[in-house]
Amino acid sequence: MQRRALLTAGAAAATLGAAARFAPARAEEPVDVLLVLAVDVSRSVDEDEARLQREGYRNAVSDPLVVEAIRGGMIGAIGIAYVEWAGAEYQRLVLPWTRIGTPADAFSWASRLDEAPRASLSWTSISGALDYSHRVLADAPFEGTRRVIDVSGDGVNNSGGPVEAARDKLSAEGVTINGLPIMNDRPTFGRLPPVPLDEYFRESVVGGPGAFVIPAEDFQAFGQAVKRKLIREIAGTDIGPRFFG
Repeated sequence: MQRRALLTAGAAAATLGAAARFAPARAEEPVDVLLVLAVDVSRSVDEDEARLQREGYRNAVSDPLVVEAIRGGMIGAIGIAYVEWAGAEYQRLVLPWTRIGTPADAFSWASRLDEAPRASLSWTSISGALDYSHRVLADAPFEGTRRVIDVSGDGVNNSGGPVEAARDKLSAEGVTINGLPIMNDRPTFGRLPPVPLDEYFRESVVGGPGAFVIPAEDFQAFGQAVKRKLIREIAGTDIGPRFFG
């Protein structure tokens, strides 16, 4: 009887061990939204403008109103990854996925962005930025109820594949792409865009559930535009048909 009990216990342990080996991994830590901040660092963005962009994101993420919006979500936390991009050959994950749920989290993230080195390269590949951001979303260590790519830039796609194709692929997967066009009055490579940049972003860049555009009139106005956009993205009030602000 004792031998039978030992055999039974051994079989049960073996079964549990096999189950443990083949069981799915524990669900990732949840967040209200997975947000990729995809920021243009092409040569049309000079050093002062690049500084204003970084300042805009640092100040916005750590702003009390943004932190309040984060904590007001169902889960009370978001995941953020910060990407910089230029031409089709250049995309970089500057700050990897970070879970932000407290003011301390937000200030720590802002400090790390302040210390991160910056590069600048030629050309503007919004399609490359979207494709890279897609891969960043796929590698997120958190489980988000929504997935959003936040694209900011001061020019049209002039490198890599068509931006509309990259947008449509992401939209079909339920990813929201929002846009923050910077209405820079300087032409890119000596050429003005074929249409106003905010209109171009509406027609060719943004897509997916609740997508919208918030233009910044120039780099000086960028910080306030980022703050407005983050609060709207975090709140997620526009889930549904495509929407432009």
